[in-house]
Amino acid sequence: MREAVFIRRNLEKWRQIEIGFYAASPDQTVEAYNEVTSDLAFAQTHFPDSPITQYLNDLALGLHHNLYRNKSHSWSQLKRFWTHDIPLCVYEARGALLTSLAIFVVMIIVGVISTYGDPDYTRQILGDAYVDMTLQNIENGEPMAVYGGDPQIISFLGITINNVMVAFMIFAMGIFTSFGTGYHLMTNGVMVGTFVTFFIQRGLFVESILAIMLHGTLELSAIVIAGGAGITLGNGLLFPGTYSRMKSFMLAAQRGIKVLVSTVPLFIIAGFIEGFFTRYTHIGDVFRLLVIMCSLAFVVFYYILLPIKRHKELENG
Repeated sequence: MREAVFIRRNLEKWRQIEIGFYAASPDQTVEAYNEVTSDLAFAQTHFPDSPITQYLNDLALGLHHNLYRNKSHSWSQLKRFWTHDIPLCVYEARGALLTSLAIFVVMIIVGVISTYGDPDYTRQILGDAYVDMTLQNIENGEPMAVYGGDPQIISFLGITINNVMVAFMIFAMGIFTSFGTGYHLMTNGVMVGTFVTFFIQRGLFVESILAIMLHGTLELSAIVIAGGAGITLGNGLLFPGTYSRMKSFMLAAQRGIKVLVSTVPLFIIAGFIEGFFTRYTHIGDVFRLLVIMCSLAFVVFYYILLPIKRHKELENG
């Protein structure tokens, strides 16, 4: 290929890269860098003394610098994602999160009332096998033995994977409008209310609450937050406002996914606590209460106080 043809075929591409690469995303920068280095290799082979070869070399060096500059900033970008981007998304989704919390709490109350009102309700919700096993554990003096059935690491991994999958299912149901997510919040809320009431009826209120909330403070909070993310997604379809329905859905999806991602560490920590510590009811009420209060303090800080702070900072410039 002659030099003039080579330049004519690629000049516009090089100009676009030169104009835009400093504002490009990391993936776009990598793609542009591969394109330019390929062209540079061709030019060095066929036109080693040409000004176009020097031009491509300079362009490749600029892209290389930009690529490694992005890498050096990756930690600060990650830190900003968790300390700024997610809290701002949580603030924007606060209405959906409050709706999720309200649905979950109301359905817990429904589960409590239904369990007190119908002796067979517990078996309908939790299943005969689980109820019979737990009754046997209570008779044996180990009401929380259900948490100690598997080896710790297996229990931790199984619980964490299951909970993350449940959260993603709750979120994904928002595709079928907010009612899909609402349904899953309702069923989970009823199960929690029924489960707790089952132990309360047998005089195990304090023991059950301390055992359940040791890991449940983070786990149940994460379910509510995942529900808020799903409702955010569904509302993007139902209430597009001034946007087209597709544009509204895409914006809601971006916000909802960030909120959802924030629950993954919560599920991992909750799974670790449930897998390694919940089974040990003899570790002391004070220790368990301290873990519960620390977990609650973190949820309040990260999902209420920090989003409000970031929003005020944004408003004040």
